[in-house]
Amino acid sequence: MPRDLAVPDAYIPTILLLFAVGALLAWIVDRVLARTGLYRYVWHPSLFRASMLVCICSVLGLSVYK
Repeated sequence: MPRDLAVPDAYIPTILLLFAVGALLAWIVDRVLARTGLYRYVWHPSLFRASMLVCICSVLGLSVYK
């Protein structure tokens, strides 16, 4: 995958699009965890959400930028 994607007048870094996809995936996982009640077993839910977003975005970035 190229490092930059060309949008008509600007170049957008691929990592920005990966972050948007990662945020969407993290939101979906967050909704599933909240609906099933698994957040009762997490010590600090907001810290868990932030670290889950970082982990998902890191995995997506590492899969593209080997």
